[in-house]
Amino acid sequence: MAALNAARQAIEDAGWGAEDLKDAALIVGTSRGNAAGWLGPWPGRRPFKLMAASNTIHSEPASAISIEFGITGPNHVLASGCSAGLDAAGIAMMMVKTGLAPRALAVAVDLPLVPLLLDNYASSGLLSSRFSLNPYHPESAGFIPAEGAAAMAIEVKTGRYPKLLHYGCNSDACDPVGIPKDGGRTAELIDRATSVVGNCESVCPHATGTAVQAMADPATLRKSSISPQASLHLLKPYIGHTIGASGLLESVILAEFLKGGMLPPNLTGLYVPEGFHIPESSVPATSSVFKLSHGMGGHNALLVLSL
Repeated sequence: MAALNAARQAIEDAGWGAEDLKDAALIVGTSRGNAAGWLGPWPGRRPFKLMAASNTIHSEPASAISIEFGITGPNHVLASGCSAGLDAAGIAMMMVKTGLAPRALAVAVDLPLVPLLLDNYASSGLLSSRFSLNPYHPESAGFIPAEGAAAMAIEVKTGRYPKLLHYGCNSDACDPVGIPKDGGRTAELIDRATSVVGNCESVCPHATGTAVQAMADPATLRKSSISPQASLHLLKPYIGHTIGASGLLESVILAEFLKGGMLPPNLTGLYVPEGFHIPESSVPATSSVFKLSHGMGGHNALLVLSL
């Protein structure tokens, strides 16, 4: 199971033992839970009758992780669409900061590459007709779906480690499958974060490649308090759109670069909207990086990472 493997790696990297895990919080983000497994069963899926019911339950990934690793603290599943992974990291961070748990494991997983789910995306006009993603190109009109899982171990720790500084979310209550073309209330999230953590010089936007996202991202940044010199770091051209896993997966990638004091490069040749900076090589991380995610129905989320 992808979520189990990602959780195991995060736990090992953090050096958490059985006692550390006992009271840890577990927050899982996913758009559909286990739906892909029973809509289009995978080879090797647990087919025996005992699992017939649990294989169809939305919360099964969280149950499987808690059982596998003996995590008996707070346990929640978030299903806020494409924002779910970022929300999982944000809620996990807040649980640690407020003392609800001494540490927390945020996990995100989405495995949407089954015919029925892909047909639903295609019928909504959201899938790209191309095999390469150029999110802000004027002709961009769809995303490239992908599967993924990621996990992040979160605790209060001193030393040179990536830090989570701030989390926020709100809703545009706009459209069942999209976000406002003008970016809606996302700029408010950015301005609130800037007031809390200071100026932002780098952003990892949602940048899915859909036509509305291609307009909404630049519109959001232009009306926010972000510096015009801020660098943008678009990760979906590399990894595709992993739906509910995307926010956490991209945050983990950012955190890995931050360990070296850098931010990731962009794929060569991406279209650059006027007034924006999309570097094709790694750049130094001089301040915090803002990670944005947006879910269908108007859910917006922001997570601030830094060294």
